[in-house]
Amino acid sequence: MAACPQIHENEEYHKRLNEDSLMHTPEFVIKPRSHTVWEKQCVRLHCTISGWPEPRVVWYKNNVSIDPMAKPGKYKVESSYSVHSLEINKCDFDDTAQYRVSAMNSKGETSAFASVVVKTPCLEYGVKFETHIVEKFGVSFGREGETLSFGCSVIIYPSLQRFQPEIEWYRDDKLLVQSKWVQMHWSGDRATLTLSHLNKEDEGLYTLRVITKSGFETHSAYVFVRDADAEVAGAPGAPLDVQSLDANKDYVIVTWKQPAVDGGSPILGYFVDRCEVGMTHWFQCNDTPVKFARFPVTGLVEGRSYVFRVRAVNKAGMSHPSRVSEPVAAMDPADRTRKEKIIQNNDFPYHIHEKLGVVPGRPRDLSVIEATKNYVVLSWKPPGDKGHEGVMYYVEKCVSGTDSWQRVNTEIPVKSPRFALFDLAEGKSYRFRVRCCNSAGVGEPSEPTEATTVGDKLDIPSAPGRVVPTRNTDTSVVVSWEASRAAKELVGYYIESSIAGRNTWEPCNNKPVKGTRFICHGLTTEESYVFRVRAVNAAGISDFSQESEAIKVKAAIASPTPPYGITVLECVRDSMVLAWKQPTFIGGADITGYFIDYREVIGGVPGKWHEANIKSVSERAYRVSELKENMLYQFQVRAANMAGVGIPSLPSETFKCEEWTIAVPGPPHDLQVQEVRKDSLVLLWKAPVYQGRDPVNGYYIDIKEAEADFEMWRGVNEKATNKTFMKVCIHDLKEGESYVFRVRAQNKAGVGKASDPTEPVEAVTKPGTAEIVVNVDDDGVISLNFECSNLTADSKFVWSKNYKEMTEPERMTLETKGSKSKAIFKTPSEEDLGIYSCFVTHTDGASASYTLSEETLKELLKISHDHKFPIIPLKTELAVELLEKGRVRFWLQAEKISANGKIEYVFNDNVIHQGEMNFDKNTGVIEMFMESLGKEDEGTFTFQLQDGKATNQSSLVLIGDVFKQLQKESEFQKKEWIRKQGPHFVEYLGYEVTPECCVRLKCKVANMKKDSVALWYKDGREIKVNEKLDFSEGVLTLEITQISKKDAGIYEVVLKDDRGKDTSTLNLTDQVLAASNSSTQLKIQSTEEGIRLYTFVSYYNDELHVTWHHKDAAIAFTERIKSGVVGEQLWLQISEPTEKDKGKYAIEFFDGKGGLRRTVELAGQAFDDAFAEFQRLKLIVSSAECTGNRLIIMFFTDRARVAGGLPDVVTIQEGKSLNLTCNIWGDPVPEVTWLKNEREMVSNDHYILKFESGKFASFTITCVNTSDSGKYSILVKNKYGTESGDFTVSVFLPDEEPGKKKK
Repeated sequence: MAACPQIHENEEYHKRLNEDSLMHTPEFVIKPRSHTVWEKQCVRLHCTISGWPEPRVVWYKNNVSIDPMAKPGKYKVESSYSVHSLEINKCDFDDTAQYRVSAMNSKGETSAFASVVVKTPCLEYGVKFETHIVEKFGVSFGREGETLSFGCSVIIYPSLQRFQPEIEWYRDDKLLVQSKWVQMHWSGDRATLTLSHLNKEDEGLYTLRVITKSGFETHSAYVFVRDADAEVAGAPGAPLDVQSLDANKDYVIVTWKQPAVDGGSPILGYFVDRCEVGMTHWFQCNDTPVKFARFPVTGLVEGRSYVFRVRAVNKAGMSHPSRVSEPVAAMDPADRTRKEKIIQNNDFPYHIHEKLGVVPGRPRDLSVIEATKNYVVLSWKPPGDKGHEGVMYYVEKCVSGTDSWQRVNTEIPVKSPRFALFDLAEGKSYRFRVRCCNSAGVGEPSEPTEATTVGDKLDIPSAPGRVVPTRNTDTSVVVSWEASRAAKELVGYYIESSIAGRNTWEPCNNKPVKGTRFICHGLTTEESYVFRVRAVNAAGISDFSQESEAIKVKAAIASPTPPYGITVLECVRDSMVLAWKQPTFIGGADITGYFIDYREVIGGVPGKWHEANIKSVSERAYRVSELKENMLYQFQVRAANMAGVGIPSLPSETFKCEEWTIAVPGPPHDLQVQEVRKDSLVLLWKAPVYQGRDPVNGYYIDIKEAEADFEMWRGVNEKATNKTFMKVCIHDLKEGESYVFRVRAQNKAGVGKASDPTEPVEAVTKPGTAEIVVNVDDDGVISLNFECSNLTADSKFVWSKNYKEMTEPERMTLETKGSKSKAIFKTPSEEDLGIYSCFVTHTDGASASYTLSEETLKELLKISHDHKFPIIPLKTELAVELLEKGRVRFWLQAEKISANGKIEYVFNDNVIHQGEMNFDKNTGVIEMFMESLGKEDEGTFTFQLQDGKATNQSSLVLIGDVFKQLQKESEFQKKEWIRKQGPHFVEYLGYEVTPECCVRLKCKVANMKKDSVALWYKDGREIKVNEKLDFSEGVLTLEITQISKKDAGIYEVVLKDDRGKDTSTLNLTDQVLAASNSSTQLKIQSTEEGIRLYTFVSYYNDELHVTWHHKDAAIAFTERIKSGVVGEQLWLQISEPTEKDKGKYAIEFFDGKGGLRRTVELAGQAFDDAFAEFQRLKLIVSSAECTGNRLIIMFFTDRARVAGGLPDVVTIQEGKSLNLTCNIWGDPVPEVTWLKNEREMVSNDHYILKFESGKFASFTITCVNTSDSGKYSILVKNKYGTESGDFTVSVFLPDEEPGKKKK
């Protein structure tokens, strides 16, 4: 007995030594057990929980915490050391529930579940139950990591309040138990299963079993779990079904199943991770990936528990880890058994010290239990004579054919009678032996094993045989195949599918199936698929089978399921009118009719069934005749289609055959829901069969949430509607919530009984939902169009007006092609106003409607007329403009015209075939060019356009003064162009007075070449060339040093060469020579229009040359800046002055005797005073205009103009930058276009084109080169006209610099 304190002290010592390592989440050593008890009995649930720190324990009933103080004496909760219990006294039916115990500490929380079923003794005798499973769950699809819930409603007949059936759930025929991955719930009429955090292990066939004493009913459906999205594109799916086998002190074998998805490249192997229970750190067990789906894990710490997970890897990357395995303890199975026996027998081995110091014997039964190319696993039994202090083992190996033994585990002996050897040479043969050791020494070796060759002993299975698909449902196919031949340790098969011809394969299952038949779900209806299969075992995955033949996914026809919801619409003394709802599944073919049966119920005992109709009825309402008055009846209905008659419905409620005498109407029936959207739907119904004392005059619609209580019904319409349909638009509908509806009819006597509610309708707009689209084609035909993307082979488009089917409409034509249908109006008029709807049969409710109102009809008729008689829209009407050489351009721009458009040019009603004609189909610009205008061209010009059926025309009248002015300008432009082809004047002959009091005659010329000559004349006599003549940089000068009256006369310069000649003259008279000296100083004057600069000249005449300057640059006159002469006053008017107008102004006179320059500074205080006075005068004039005392007439020249600023010729050295600015005028603001060699330019880094403030256009060439030489133009245009300005840029190289003086 002295050993007990020693053991206890040793445990306490280790606890204090490493307390943190012992902290772990709570674990159930013993979980609570479910109980079934009789009423009035007591039941006790108890469990044993371990965990450090000590966990807090709470009990729950149906997820509601139990408070013993709330019901004293009912519940008793106790905790003693690690044992916890809940006692329930005097159980009654309300104690039937699911109970949960939760344990929580700082490391985490865990729960366990148990059910308590309380039975009533009287239910066990004399009652036969009929169980029906309705609202069944179907095939479900989930993804790893998601939560999935599904279930069924259960109807048990007779319905006894205190009866509780047994509910069981199975996966692949294995009973499921409550866990953190699986939660089961029973509400009294519905069984629900919730799968938390889905993994591929959860995939399988799920079965609900409802058990009563009369038997059981089941329902099954498959749940598919797809792989979660990979963290790395192309990575494989996660392995699955990780298990721990053959656990020992420091060793365990981990197995798993390969994933179906390899990510597009072969899986290179798997990594195994381990984690100690209660910890969060994962440790990788193997350095290199293993291909075999089984791996021995060594190096475990004895007495500790572990969980494992596996990851797959391919060339793209690593998969998600698998679901963790169940915990496993590293412990010798024999020690575990012995420990359990000591605890159970409350005994203690007093002989613990009897054999201390004994050297252990030889291990027994050494064998190789597993051999692969990566490792070999040895197994043996401990020696019979080993003492009681425990033994460890050394493993030795030698190459076959030698006797050289080598110890494998020299540093750390193993504790388990299992050992895995790695790093063996593949293909070599080895023998192995084992020695025992303890504190007394190392024992003798065991008998060596037989020679073992390193390599895989398990082969990858062969490919499966022939694959045969067969039809099943609209979305599934049954696939069967021949099993792999001679496959060992087969895990199962993976099936893949692909749309025929695409070769894009998708897995049909993510968990291997063991049979040779599988139903592949989730396929697209009417699509053709091919299938292939692979076999799986621990060694790997086989090659693919051959592809199956293609099969089209289409439901195999079956008989329909039972109708339901049988109600009575009218009752008289010997007949009843019944109504029912259509089966939820019609069997893949239209229902051809219904058969009704009835039976009498006498004393609560039903009689035999009798046929009510021999011939099927197509409507879902029928009058059953020849009944007995005041008798009780039950009814059942069967549906039929081309596959046969289905099973009958459940028996209806018991109805009494007696004549209705109530004044109000009976219930409406055959409620249907169409056009379901997230905030609206359309409800249809049929009028009551029983009208009451007076005809029905209106209907009320009610709504409530599907799960809400009866008291939650609320009205939709306050005022009764007289139609049998209604669009319910309720904006406070909660998207995704399910609702039910009912209808009540009213007459003069009041509101009658409500109809049966509809099936729950989810307020959601389904993906792919389409609406009716109205269209007007090119011929003006108006049609309503509807498209459905999820048609089946049996689907039909049903068109209705005001929700009455149009079978043979007189005013419309119905056409259907493929997935599209249209209703075409023949002669649309007010007779066609109404609501048009389209419903598609054999779909999930695809439907839509369109309301054709009077206003909408008018708009459609207008569009129809425009389509029948279309007009080509024009951006601009026909206009005319003058181009270079005096050419005349007639043009317009169409807003839209196709490449097939045609144009005719008409002059005075005659088609023109002469002249240059262009049609730019991209921009819609249509133009015609004439070289010149003659007298015969006066008249009306017309462009006629035609594009298919569309037409248009535009005309321009050119007669009288308008034509003459255009002709004159054309001739002038032509002459100017001819003049500029040879040497010509850019600035005509003028004069200036130099500071040295010399008179210099000068002119600027362009387009000169080497053989061009310039001749000077005075009064018709040539002036001989001498040193006074100069020609530099395009300027000709003649200097008169000592001017006198004899120098007065007419001076002339003639430019000529082989290209032509140009002439400029100057009349230098005595009066001109004297006029410039008679001017006064420049003065500043403010006016109501702006600022005026002026001077007085005593001898002014027209031959006095006057130039105005601003900041030493010649002023380019505009509408805002003008100059003029009034008597002897010369003035410069600046209208609406701005900051830019500040600076030095000058006026220069050239009078033949000398030059004179007068200046004034318009800046600083001078500008401020003048501007203030201008503002004051302007305000006075404005006030006068408001009172009518003054009338100001303003004239604006609105035509686009280039006001000045551009030279004729620019000569510039290569590498320099060129900047030119000109003033633009026009209202509205003109469009500005720059041209180079008559081609439009675009602003870029080299050519910088700007148009600022609607007035200033600038042109900049950065880093000029020789390719920039050429003719440039600026084109300005607005609605009143067009004008252009031209200049020539000549670029020279530095070594070719012009401007040298001619001798």
